[in-house]
Amino acid sequence: MILGENIRESFRSLMGAKQRSLLALIGIVIGIGSVIAMVTVGQIVENEVIRQFKEMGTDVCSVQQEYGSGSKNSGFNLQNVLKIPQACSTIRTVAPYVSFYSDLKFSGKRTSSPALGVTEEFARLYKIHISAGRFISDLDGHSAFCVLGSSKAKWLQEQGESDPVGKQVIFNERIYTIIGIAESVPMGTFTPYEINEGIMVPIKTAMRSHERPKINTFGTRMIESGISEQATEQLKNYFKITSKTEIRVTSAEELVAQMKKQMRMFTALLGAIGSISLIVGGVGVMNVMLVSVSERKKEIGIRRAIGAKRKDIQFQFLVESIILSFIGGMLGTALGVGATAIICNFANWSFFVSEEAVMLGVGVSAAVGIFFGYYPARQASALSPIDALRS
Repeated sequence: MILGENIRESFRSLMGAKQRSLLALIGIVIGIGSVIAMVTVGQIVENEVIRQFKEMGTDVCSVQQEYGSGSKNSGFNLQNVLKIPQACSTIRTVAPYVSFYSDLKFSGKRTSSPALGVTEEFARLYKIHISAGRFISDLDGHSAFCVLGSSKAKWLQEQGESDPVGKQVIFNERIYTIIGIAESVPMGTFTPYEINEGIMVPIKTAMRSHERPKINTFGTRMIESGISEQATEQLKNYFKITSKTEIRVTSAEELVAQMKKQMRMFTALLGAIGSISLIVGGVGVMNVMLVSVSERKKEIGIRRAIGAKRKDIQFQFLVESIILSFIGGMLGTALGVGATAIICNFANWSFFVSEEAVMLGVGVSAAVGIFFGYYPARQASALSPIDALRS
């Protein structure tokens, strides 16, 4: 029997037992859909996380003081930090900052607020955009100026101030003039949360406040990507010479590489979880085919009696199993893609369907049909023509 006839016969057999075929399809559809959705969502999350890192730039490093082994928390010296671009050939700019807390008062209302003491370069390094007014300038020195983060600007608007620029607030028992409002900044590994939640003041002003905050962390931008190891070595040597301070350098390149590795493991885990339902669906196909073999024993006996070989019978039932799984695979792929699109819409992620996901749906469905259809097909071909006709 040629392949075309086998396919037509398989469709007639499957349509003759619609309810049974439908139940088997449901298992395959859910199984394939789960695998496709989980694998695709894993890939999309990986791309989204890496995109956020790359938006900030893979030429960015974060430097922190290393504690322990006898070192004390003295903080970085501001002037030493500012001289790094001249001393280290791999570093283009630096952005030291300090953080502290106090009460923010405006128009008789009070709220707790974090604050950052920053330099002019801070806005460029962390991609801060100003919606009104201007950002902190290095020329501000010890001035009592402040820039509101997006959340604090909203708080002032709730107090009835629609245009805060030029107005005054009291922070840490000192009067500050608002010179700008920052737009909301997406949070990332290197991004201080205080940018959105607090206020920003000149770093020299902050370091002369009552709290005397220390510079424990600063950001740097290298002259180009791909030189984080050289930059780390130069920075460590620089601080050993200038202040005998041990530092820890974390680069965006390093984090992206680690994130890729972790997300691929996560995607593989999601795929493995989805495969459980796929196995259940495959068992359902095998059960349907075994029932089909049992009900069609006379048909098998007649075919064997008129000359059909064992391999012809086996091939016929294997084709039925593959067709059933393939249809389920196509529907499951559509289900998985649709579920992924819905998840991306709610999470505000960029939706895409990878060729690997589609090929996975097609390939896995065919593999399920062959694997779970082989045993029933073998059982059908092993039937004796005489026994089959007597049943």
